[in-house]
Amino acid sequence: MDIKSSGRKQNPKEKINPIFGLLFLHMIPIFAKNYKKGIQEEDLFEPLEEHRSHILGDKLEALWKETHRKYKKFALHISLLRSFGLELLALGILKLINSLLLVYVMPIALGELISYFNLSSTLTIEEASVYTGIIVAYLFIYAIVDHPATMAVMHICMKMRVSCCSLIYRKSLRLSRNSLAHTSVGQIVNLLSNDVSKFDENFLLCPYIIIGPLQSALATYLLYRIIGYAAFAGVTFMVIFVPIQMYLSKWVSVYRLRSAQRTDERVRLMNEILNGIQLIKMYTWEKPFAKLISLARRYEIKSIRIQFFLKALMYSFETFLPRTSIFISLVVFIALGYNITGEIVYSVIAIYNVIRPIMTVFFPLSLAACAEVHTSLGRIEEFLRHEEQEQIESEPSMKPHPSISRRSNISMKTVCAKWSSESVGNTLTNINLEVSGSKLVAVVGPVGSGKSSIFNLILKELPVTSGDMQVSGKLSYASQDPWLFAASVRENILFGEPYDEKRYKTVVKSCALESDLAQLPGGDRTVVGERGKSLSGGQKARINLARCLYRRADIYLLDDPLSAVDSKVGKHLFEEGIKTFLKDKMCLLITHQVKYAKEADRIIVLKDGRISEEGSYDELITNGTDFLKLVQVNVNDDSGEHENVSHPTENMQMVQSVTGDYDEVEDGEQLTTGSITAATYISYLKAGGLFFGWFIILPAFILTQSSMNVCDYFLSYWVNSLQDIDNFNQTEITEDNDTLYVYGGIISSIIVLGIGHSMLFFIFAMRISVTLHDMVFEKISNATMGFFNENPVGRILNRFSKDMGIIDNYIPLVFSEFLEIILMLFGAMILSVVVNVWLLIPSIGLIFTFYAVRVVYLETSRSVKRIEGITRSPIFTHLTSSVHGLSTIRAFLAENNLIHEFDDIQDHHSSAWYLFISASVAFGFWLDIIANIFISSVIVIILLISEEHRGGDVGLVVTQYVSLTGVLQWGMRQLSELENNMTSVERVLEYNNVPLEPTRKSEIELPAEWPEQGKITFENVSMKYSSNSEPILKQLNFSIYPGEKIGLVGRTGAGKTSTTLALFQLYDITGSILIDDIDTTKIPLDKLRAKLSVIPQDPVLFTGSIRQNLDPFSEYPDDVLWNALEEVELKHSIDESGLLMNVAEGGCNFSVGQRQLVCLARAIIRNQKILIMDEATANVDPYTDNLIQQTIRRRFSNSTVLTIAHRLHTIMDASRVMVFDAGKIVEFDHPHHLLQNKDGTFYSMVQATGQNMFKNLYSIAEKHFLDTKS
Repeated sequence: MDIKSSGRKQNPKEKINPIFGLLFLHMIPIFAKNYKKGIQEEDLFEPLEEHRSHILGDKLEALWKETHRKYKKFALHISLLRSFGLELLALGILKLINSLLLVYVMPIALGELISYFNLSSTLTIEEASVYTGIIVAYLFIYAIVDHPATMAVMHICMKMRVSCCSLIYRKSLRLSRNSLAHTSVGQIVNLLSNDVSKFDENFLLCPYIIIGPLQSALATYLLYRIIGYAAFAGVTFMVIFVPIQMYLSKWVSVYRLRSAQRTDERVRLMNEILNGIQLIKMYTWEKPFAKLISLARRYEIKSIRIQFFLKALMYSFETFLPRTSIFISLVVFIALGYNITGEIVYSVIAIYNVIRPIMTVFFPLSLAACAEVHTSLGRIEEFLRHEEQEQIESEPSMKPHPSISRRSNISMKTVCAKWSSESVGNTLTNINLEVSGSKLVAVVGPVGSGKSSIFNLILKELPVTSGDMQVSGKLSYASQDPWLFAASVRENILFGEPYDEKRYKTVVKSCALESDLAQLPGGDRTVVGERGKSLSGGQKARINLARCLYRRADIYLLDDPLSAVDSKVGKHLFEEGIKTFLKDKMCLLITHQVKYAKEADRIIVLKDGRISEEGSYDELITNGTDFLKLVQVNVNDDSGEHENVSHPTENMQMVQSVTGDYDEVEDGEQLTTGSITAATYISYLKAGGLFFGWFIILPAFILTQSSMNVCDYFLSYWVNSLQDIDNFNQTEITEDNDTLYVYGGIISSIIVLGIGHSMLFFIFAMRISVTLHDMVFEKISNATMGFFNENPVGRILNRFSKDMGIIDNYIPLVFSEFLEIILMLFGAMILSVVVNVWLLIPSIGLIFTFYAVRVVYLETSRSVKRIEGITRSPIFTHLTSSVHGLSTIRAFLAENNLIHEFDDIQDHHSSAWYLFISASVAFGFWLDIIANIFISSVIVIILLISEEHRGGDVGLVVTQYVSLTGVLQWGMRQLSELENNMTSVERVLEYNNVPLEPTRKSEIELPAEWPEQGKITFENVSMKYSSNSEPILKQLNFSIYPGEKIGLVGRTGAGKTSTTLALFQLYDITGSILIDDIDTTKIPLDKLRAKLSVIPQDPVLFTGSIRQNLDPFSEYPDDVLWNALEEVELKHSIDESGLLMNVAEGGCNFSVGQRQLVCLARAIIRNQKILIMDEATANVDPYTDNLIQQTIRRRFSNSTVLTIAHRLHTIMDASRVMVFDAGKIVEFDHPHHLLQNKDGTFYSMVQATGQNMFKNLYSIAEKHFLDTKS
């Protein structure tokens, strides 16, 4: 993805007046603009220079390289502290001073003000006004200092996240193959989504781990001065809970790590499912994979649930700790024989109210936050310490022209190599090889012999365990599995190389791409989509080859690039691209086609990881044995030459044919606009149970807040009654004791309700998380293939990683805090109105003002949050694409280009994130200013009508509202955060409305053995890949009789693969498809697909055991599986673990050919009456090709077999051949009959193979025709 930032406006922060910046006035135009017409992605500003990902990444990478060698542990912690530590220290000191002044100034001033209302007070109105002024002034000073400091910390948190993301991505490009075997794409995605988000979510709280104890120490000193030794009783009670909180935090950290590991596993599974979704649907494997996801999710939720129960216990301390501490302090004070007054009580309350949020919220949160940040940093550091790939040396001295400045050379002497040090045997053994100069070297051998491993050895992907290897010259590489990224065709070919028009056009012509590009509406500027999803398999292979040829290099490594093209195109690629264009270069070509190998200067034959023979074609024919076997297989089949039959078929994940309508840019993610709808909230609450939410959770919260308000009011009542008594006597002491008992009873109820309501809420939240995930996963697994074609894997993964992470971990906390604060506000308002009804006026004014500001803010923050979510998705898409193409990226030394692109994507996201946090903090600041104006007006009103109030009433009202300082704006911000984070719920719920495959009830009672014959009939069948594309199949009508072997041929996009997809009904079709005269459009899809077998063009294996890959339902005994493996000659490749042998992610511990044989084994095990082969022998050697053909003929002799032809000899003995063109069948008959029509399409295809081959193929067709007649 190429993010263009040019033309964006300069960030207003670059030129802001410091005073304006302090008051966040630069945000007003942004709020105003959004309120009028909304903010779009193109409205984002240029990122600040200090936000640039490459600057932050370079700095942290340099520190990491220096630090991780010195320290075995905590190297990343140290690197971050060295990078950002001074800034954090300065801001921490500023926040500390501000917090300590709050503890010292507010309680003293408040105590003096309350004393003014005592009848015995000597304070004058002027002195009371001074103390009022001190309170009001410091409220504003605190806000003006705290919010910019908070913004600065959030700013640093963002930079830490960006720098860590850059470091993680850079590391992912350097991972060795051994490391990749132990690290899934899902785990890296989780690091880039959930782990780094701990900086933004948690790091802001970390300073309170120091501020909390220091502020508490100062508070204890002030309490001691007011109530003497009684202070230590209350504070001690509060301090006792600190080690409890620390102990709980430790276990929160433990379970956070466990949940993160289990999230990794779930995301890894999701990544595999999304990448193999088509095969899963064709095999009807949705249920076993759903069970795997369900199991992974259950383990993940178990850890999160325990984590939340621990957090609920910690958060409940906020409810009862302050009031219990106050109660203990006053009881001890009275027990020591002292008299209490309103001034003493409310000074004590004021001090406890100041330290309450610190010691009961921020301090325990800081412990948990530091624990989570530490855990995440540990996970990131563990990843950063993974083994790295040995780097290919760049060739800075190479001239940018074809002339070779020095001799190209590959030298290997007794080289042994294996992928993992844990492996028992070597992948390659005793390799001795010398290649120099401009030669064409063919590398041949059976499946799994080590051909691709030789290339990986040269590319330094495969580690050398012994021997000596030297490679001189610049490398270029075309991988066996074509790798394309989401960019234009031209960008995929250039791949960071400078554009040379003459060379570019020559390469395009050499790779037979001219006609393909001419058909694309944007030409070579057309965006191909993620992993080239909008192209056919052959087009991807040719673009992949074009990239390799365009790069100016000395040594070209071509891993079987000719298998995916027809004979005519293959000949063109070989003659024009390999022999002519690379005539002055060293070229190593892996091929299974002997006709190309015979034209090589030298042939290397591999067997079981060793070079068994090498020499020229004539030498090997004369003296060779293993090569002779390969040739003999060829001779037996078609007189020595294998030919490709058709233009490459449509990719199985293709969206449109090349004649369809392409977008010049990849479809962007849809931006939702407007407020979060009530339906989203209802759906969220409904997931946990509406009854449980409304009638249990909400009453529990209300009862908890009510008990706290009753406690506060009772204390006011007690203070007022004491002021009415001039002298204490025994009766009054008894009444005092009774009062303490009542007070103690209220405190006990607060403790019970405080713990209970937190526990209940998090149970509710977990139910929501489980329900939403399961509901949406079910929808995704049943979505149409069109949905997966239109949505990149990274985009969908974002929903199941980042968005689900927010739903699991963040929304419950925000929701809980908001409910508590809003109820606290209403409780304070009710108490103030009970004291003086006139205070209702400013209270109503406050509500309306808050609401108005919130509406304006939400319009902006919601829009920006949605943009932030959309700009985040490409980060994951870019990562997954890069990991899939690592070999190509590293061979081309393109790491820096990819890193630059990743940095651009991060910069784009940073622009959105910085705008979001700026809006959030500005909103909080302005709300605090409004709240301070309100509190000031309340204090002034009380002061003006002081005759009507007693000390207890004044203390109650003032402490209630002063305690809300900062809390009100936090509550409004949490409400806004709730709505902003509900966009994650909204985004997840969007997938609740994806287009689903039809869920049909069987209208026909199927015979138990259906299909018994394997007859297939198409009646007026048409099919589109999407609603806005042209039909890819047009009114097909044909019948295939039981047991027939049908070949399907035709040009790219002609409709071959589409016909098989229609048979599986993976896309919407019109017309009818009958199997054994039963209309398959009227039976359930799972029943239909379960009765079909397929061997796909692109073999897919999943992480797990061999058994799980062959039989995920565990329907068959071991002997059936072993027999299938033996039939495909894979039994010897299974290690001592047997059927429990581990399959690595993507099946990377098997060669492509071996993966294809596993797919054949699956078909043998299923043993259905209808088998579809989609170019199943494209990537295998002649021997394996022959093995597959013979096995199919033997095992499926009574089955109907449809073969999308890759090599002509595979269909020349077919019952009939179906020739496609432009979505229609133009010829359909026995190949012998078709060859009688010299004007026919099939005849011209066979004739294009050459005179000798034409005779051989004709004789095969004739012989089969005569045999069937006899």
